[in-house]
Amino acid sequence: MSAEEIALIVGTGPGLSASLTQRFAREGVKVAIAARNIEKLENLTSKTGAKAYACDAVSPVEVKNLFSSVKADFGEPNIVVYNASNRVRGPITELDPEAVLNAIKVSCYGAFLVAQQAAKQMVERGNGAIFLTGASAGVKGYPNSSTFAMGKFGLRGLAQSLARELHPQNVHIAHFVIDGGINRENDPRDNRGPDGLLEPDNIANTYYNFWRQPRDCWAWEIELRPWVEKF
Repeated sequence: MSAEEIALIVGTGPGLSASLTQRFAREGVKVAIAARNIEKLENLTSKTGAKAYACDAVSPVEVKNLFSSVKADFGEPNIVVYNASNRVRGPITELDPEAVLNAIKVSCYGAFLVAQQAAKQMVERGNGAIFLTGASAGVKGYPNSSTFAMGKFGLRGLAQSLARELHPQNVHIAHFVIDGGINRENDPRDNRGPDGLLEPDNIANTYYNFWRQPRDCWAWEIELRPWVEKF
């Protein structure tokens, strides 16, 4: 296995995933990034040296193949971040059941598949980290957002269970409650004022520092919100 540290980010696009890729790369970490459509990642890979892999996170076969490919190209990842999610808004009386099922699979079931493959490598190796990106919907359900709440509540439950199961096996589990909007290029939500949105680079710094926690004082969850955000 490579002596270099390796990160795998699943569900990569602009925003937080791009910031995570850049943060890891600046620290000399080899980065593998995965998404269903990797054409949108060309600029990110050229800027950071990351390698992109096409993967549908809700496919057990594709997720297994992803980990096999990353292992063959770089080695087993030291940290795996699941950053994929999907939401369907609307009153429960009007939601399309198939769209709801797909959204829950992306937000929660895909995280299970990725965490399972990561854990298989990390438990056998005796170390590693699995980080899951949650949202305020994972701790409080909002009106017309039942689908997102189901997916993110399930994700948080997965993280909490895995922390209790895998922390004693030296595998660090973390769940990040992103309680606020994440800023993006040309964001139309400029009416929130200064610090009204979370900057993705600052979130990425928190992920990286969380990864570097000494194992005698691991945390499993943190909430991140702008100071002006309603608590």
